[in-house]
Amino acid sequence: MAKFDGQMPVYLQIIDNLKADIVTGKLKSGDKLPSVRELSEKLMVNPNTLQRVFMELEREGIVYSQRGIGNFVSEAPDLINTLKTTQAEKYALRFNGKMKGLGITKSEAISLIDKKWEE
Repeated sequence: MAKFDGQMPVYLQIIDNLKADIVTGKLKSGDKLPSVRELSEKLMVNPNTLQRVFMELEREGIVYSQRGIGNFVSEAPDLINTLKTTQAEKYALRFNGKMKGLGITKSEAISLIDKKWEE
């Protein structure tokens, strides 16, 4: 069973996971994605949730659908770099918010990152 945190909606977590799979190369340009049914069974989520995931990814230009065949990772040449930058910025914003919430200064956060980067 897939584990989802309560921090954000499940469909957004699935989108983030699929984007991470594309950025890391687990999914490559032109790869066929699992069907809504397959993925909903694997992740144990409602098929409507997966339909929403695919619609959002298609709206963003990350996937395209071929009627009756399935959903595929976009073959746009700059997709990976753009996606990597966008995801990194999103993670940085989350990190910044968490650090500020803890009262950590920018220099302390940078020092922490430097220290943990090598571990």
